[in-house]
Amino acid sequence: MKYDLIAPCYFGTESAAAFDFKRIGAEDVTVTDGRIAFRGDADIIAAANLWSRCAERVLILLKTYRAKTFDELFDGVASIPWEELLPANAEFPVKGSSLSSTLSSVPACQSIVKKAIVERLKRGHKVQVLPEDGQLYKIRFSIRKDVVEVMLDTSGDGLHKRGYRRNSTLAPIKETLAAAIIDLGRIYPDTLALDPFCGSGTLMIEAAMKAMNMAPGMRRHFIAEHYDFLPQKVWAQQREKALSEIRRGIEFQGVGFDIDPAAVSLATANAKLAGVDKYCKFFTADVKDFSPAPGAMVFTNPPYGERLGDLAQAAALERTLGARLEENPVRGAYIITADGDFEKNFGKKAKRRRKLYNGMIPCQVYMYF
Repeated sequence: MKYDLIAPCYFGTESAAAFDFKRIGAEDVTVTDGRIAFRGDADIIAAANLWSRCAERVLILLKTYRAKTFDELFDGVASIPWEELLPANAEFPVKGSSLSSTLSSVPACQSIVKKAIVERLKRGHKVQVLPEDGQLYKIRFSIRKDVVEVMLDTSGDGLHKRGYRRNSTLAPIKETLAAAIIDLGRIYPDTLALDPFCGSGTLMIEAAMKAMNMAPGMRRHFIAEHYDFLPQKVWAQQREKALSEIRRGIEFQGVGFDIDPAAVSLATANAKLAGVDKYCKFFTADVKDFSPAPGAMVFTNPPYGERLGDLAQAAALERTLGARLEENPVRGAYIITADGDFEKNFGKKAKRRRKLYNGMIPCQVYMYF
């Protein structure tokens, strides 16, 4: 059976996210702002969760329709054959959002959606009580300009939670965003990648995973692994396939530096958890001593805002980084920051820029070749 699927992602990461889905054989891949739509069977659902580097989650789209009243909202949800998807004892929390729509109260809409599912399940399973003491199924809805989308989450925790970052430094970059920045720079199995402000190591770890062709979801589980309507075997098969596609014995090196020894210890531990410690090394060092090799690629997120607090200090670090890269030119530098004065501080206009969002914070990736 083929399903309509939706993968939300951060603005600016759409093309990288779409590539992952095309690569696994998804059909009808279409890109709109902040989301990718595609089609596929149970194998594609499992592969999409395992392989998506930049999307936030994978959702099954169950129905799209217009609703301006609570009755219309209820009827649309109740028309979905929930009894074919959820067992009678399923636990099914409902989360949603509404934007520019007549039905603007999210709590009220959540209540109506839940009630419609309850009524349909009671009828479909021929029961009077739904104990909700079984497996978890996460329902999501979205109302945009009176158009309702009802979805079932297959990921559970967001896909940025790869399972390797147990702890992090202040204001860390999300793994999905880090992967999108790495994608801009083109990583090869013999790349030397450097990060002079490595924090918890996310950029170097994501670069190593890309170089190794390691599926980012290999070390975690997904909520749909226990969904009754999806064959259990697809998850094991897709994991086995992903395992067989890992490139081992590559020459990639990811080297991170940070002035904080605690951050370096954390990055080292995270790389080990991610299974890339053979290719990632982290050292305590000050950016003023940064001397990259000519063929290196630099990917970094200089401390700014929450991570530093002092704008003058941030500007000084950006000036130092600019001076170090002026003295030690590299093959490419990809620097993400929310600082609008970055180019002025760095001392050089970027060859290209890409707007991305780190959570709700608008940022730019400044690219130098």
